[in-house]
Amino acid sequence: MYNNNLTNGIYRLYASTIGYLNQLSESIPSLFLRLVLAYEFGEAGFEKLHGTNWFVDVTFPFPFSLIPPEINWQIATYFELLGAIALLLGVATRFFSISLIILTIVAIATVHWPAQWMSLNDLWAGYRIVDEAGDGFGNYKLPLIYVVMFSPLLFGGAGKLSVDYLIKQKWLNR
Repeated sequence: MYNNNLTNGIYRLYASTIGYLNQLSESIPSLFLRLVLAYEFGEAGFEKLHGTNWFVDVTFPFPFSLIPPEINWQIATYFELLGAIALLLGVATRFFSISLIILTIVAIATVHWPAQWMSLNDLWAGYRIVDEAGDGFGNYKLPLIYVVMFSPLLFGGAGKLSVDYLIKQKWLNR
């Protein structure tokens, strides 16, 4: 009898905890993703805002190669800064997620991708945070992680702790 009550008590505690975590799953994970990505892209945008344009030394993929480096620099700077603010507040989260994913893919193709590779083993060598060896195999790990982190925000939205959610609730209650 005692063992059965203990088992039932543990199960109820487990079920209650899971229920509580499920309720939080609609707000907390997306908030954490937004905060981390907002910090990272805000920091990058702030560095560009106060730094010198090193895009003049970079070859961009088509169609960005058609745009002058100064304009590419401004686009990247302001999308990173505005995107960071929007992510922080949870405003137009899906728009800024796809925009920053595109910006990140362009950065991977332009700066982080291996300069030359002949095999998947060479390509795998570039899956790292920093190219300390300077061996030309790139360093696309961190930007790829950012793209993966944006995926839940793109497909699931900003979550309940966002301006997007408040706007949605206001429109649904009309």
